[in-house]
Amino acid sequence: MTTSSFRTEHDLLGERQVTAAAYYGIHTLRALENFPITGTPISAYPRLVEALASVKEACALANNQLGLLDDRKTGAIVQACREIRAGKYHDQFVVDVIQGGAGTSTNMNANEVIANRALQILGLAFGDYKEIHPLEHVNLSQSTNDVYPTSVKVALRAELTHLVEAMEVLRRDFEAKSHEFADVLKMGRTQMQEAVPMTLGQEFSTYAVMLAEDQQRLREAELLIQEINLGATAIGTGINAPAGYAALACNYLSEITGVAYVTAANLVEATQDAGAFVQVSGVLKRVAVKLSKVSNDLRLLSSGPRAGFAEINLPPVQAGSSIMPGKVNPVIPEVVNQIAFEVIGNDVTVSFAAEGGQLQLNAFEPIIAHNLFNSAIYLRQACLTLAEKCVRGITANRERLLQTVENSVGLVTALNPYIGYENATAVAKEAHETGKGVAEVALARGLLTREQLNEILRPETLTRSRG
Repeated sequence: MTTSSFRTEHDLLGERQVTAAAYYGIHTLRALENFPITGTPISAYPRLVEALASVKEACALANNQLGLLDDRKTGAIVQACREIRAGKYHDQFVVDVIQGGAGTSTNMNANEVIANRALQILGLAFGDYKEIHPLEHVNLSQSTNDVYPTSVKVALRAELTHLVEAMEVLRRDFEAKSHEFADVLKMGRTQMQEAVPMTLGQEFSTYAVMLAEDQQRLREAELLIQEINLGATAIGTGINAPAGYAALACNYLSEITGVAYVTAANLVEATQDAGAFVQVSGVLKRVAVKLSKVSNDLRLLSSGPRAGFAEINLPPVQAGSSIMPGKVNPVIPEVVNQIAFEVIGNDVTVSFAAEGGQLQLNAFEPIIAHNLFNSAIYLRQACLTLAEKCVRGITANRERLLQTVENSVGLVTALNPYIGYENATAVAKEAHETGKGVAEVALARGLLTREQLNEILRPETLTRSRG
């Protein structure tokens, strides 16, 4: 029954008026009323919406092959899913990302949008569910408890792939700087004290290596979430799903997404265990910690411009103060630090939510998904922003760096093999007491000639093993 502006739908709680033009239905309407939490709809995560459509398409094709869904209904459902995967109708995915019910509202939202779009494709009215029903047809052989976690994994797998790609952009930029600064001598530091000489290129190369290591850890984590429980239905026993359905649906999902998903060996275990999400969250936290450490280094090395380290210059991107003219702050590393803090907090939430699961189901997967998606998306943007707005424009203060090497007491360690321990100790003591540079004292004492010192101070001499 419809009026000009509304149509009547019913569920186990009774009847409600749904906006006539809405692709969603009564279950989504109730979720909108029940969960006014963040104001962020699930459409804020387009890859989750696309993943839901991919899973529903795979299930429809499996049901059709097993003779449970006729060709007419299957064709309409599949077309609707493909349109959603192409970016259409995302504005109809309106339920809040944080919701009770273990993701049921998200699944219902997807079922209703797909059903009504399929009805429209067939030339039928919205809400004409005797022809294509959100639960009897779109959700056939399924439960929220296998559809939702599978969709989250499909979406998260895509987000991780994009994060790895963004990390590669940043890694290459750090690697390029390591080559650019390969001949720039500086003092290395341990515990904030001068240690021994190194090159600025060596310092920047470590950032590239750190990123490469974490890219590999993310690829390993991707494999964990390629194991899915589709076909488990309610608790993993596969009730209401026909024999062979789980394998068929998994195969179709792999074809649709281009990712080799596998059905979990024990679907009961897979339905209740959120361990894979915990593992992914931990790796995302690892990436965040590393990026924050790098950002700390960049802020410290560029501190100044006169009274700080001032070893490198970050590209200025905006004025830094409303009261201090000429001040420019390291705002890009600062925003990366803040993203890292957020991701670390998200990991705590995921840990508590995974631990909070009870018996055959974890009801808290919506908050797990929300935090994992945010972490992956934020880190991706952090990498791209840090690369484009900061790393590519970094320059070295070469003269200042060389001066700090020559004046540092730490340089005496490099002179020790040439002048002996006793002489090196005396040079260090005098340099410390007088404020003179180590090189200056060594020259004055006649322990080295300028030619010898120039040879010792060559980057390839100072920064490699003597062998």
